[in-house]
Amino acid sequence: MNGLDGAAEEISEDFHGMIGRSAVMLALYEQARQVARAGGSVLVCGESGVGKELITRALHAESDRGDGPLIPVNCAGIPSELLESELFGHASGAFTGAQHARRGLFAEAHGGTLLLDEIAELAPEMQAKLLRVLQDGQVRPLGANLERQVDVRVVAATNRDLEREVTRGRFREDLFFRLATFTLRVPPLRERGEDLQRLAAHFACHFSVAIGRSPLALSDAALSLLSGYSFPGNVRELANLIERAVTF
Repeated sequence: MNGLDGAAEEISEDFHGMIGRSAVMLALYEQARQVARAGGSVLVCGESGVGKELITRALHAESDRGDGPLIPVNCAGIPSELLESELFGHASGAFTGAQHARRGLFAEAHGGTLLLDEIAELAPEMQAKLLRVLQDGQVRPLGANLERQVDVRVVAATNRDLEREVTRGRFREDLFFRLATFTLRVPPLRERGEDLQRLAAHFACHFSVAIGRSPLALSDAALSLLSGYSFPGNVRELANLIERAVTF
């Protein structure tokens, strides 16, 4: 990596924080704009590290819900016995330790968007409860007698093939069809051609500034080396690699 003469030009964000001008990314941006105008649930698919949360944020910003909340929740990061309370809330005294009522993330996302990341990790009983919420637009907090109407657009994200999960009996078919009203596929980095160099330049500048050094540029040899690698970890792996290179 060689120092640039003067400050490096910061790579502009092409679509709500996403960087990329390859044909597949431009097509994704346009598809996201179209889907944003609709109201149905969205299934965002793609390998780990491609930027599924970023396209969800872009989808939210482009929609008429853009001024409302966007709340992400990692379905794999919350124990299944706590996820129902996390999503739907609970009444005071609903279970041991529930000293105060809690609204839940569906209620917190009212008027906005709820991102259910790693949706394939939902336990079967939670899949059934989520399906009912999507059908009725109502949630019932644990221990409560009444349901609460919520106005929430659900975006589900996964790095798995949900159709294959359905055929294997691991995911409800009816929930799959309810979630996949619209489907956005975020392409892996290896399919994005010239975007690799733009992303690498962006990360080199970003991480240089973050540690207080002059922006660095990638040499032609470094770019050639990067271009010959498949990046199974996608954009996240590229960012981590460039951060290490800048640091050392």
